Amino acid sequence: MDWLERITWTADGLVPVIAQEKDSGDVLMFAWMNREALARTAELGEAVYWSRSRRRLWHKGEESGHVQKVHSIRIDCDQDVVLLRITQLGHEPGIACHTGRHSCFFEELRTTADGQRAWQAVDPVLKDPATIYRS
Repeated sequence: MDWLERITWTADGLVPVIAQEKDSGDVLMFAWMNREALARTAELGEAVYWSRSRRRLWHKGEESGHVQKVHSIRIDCDQDVVLLRITQLGHEPGIACHTGRHSCFFEELRTTADGQRAWQAVDPVLKDPATIYRS
């Protein structure tokens, strides 16, 4: 697979991946892929990532049903970041985050009334995570 050789992999054999919703342009999540995950993603047309915590391939939606249909796979100019243009399936609106939110990027740095900076959740929970994931 010559196309996989164009990727600049980390020393751990991984590449960072951004999942962007095709229609809205929203950045839904960041994850990692190894060669097998990227090859499976291209083959299936659905996102397959490398879970660093589980140390195994992770087909997005395997537990939650929130599958990511892949429309295109792009690399950046340095060939060291992958961009997936996806449609988030399994719930309307799509849920990409394990917290039950549309996007994993739901906290924003805000200035509080007393002038301090703090992270604040700015996007709602669309579905209780306890009802999403199988035990």
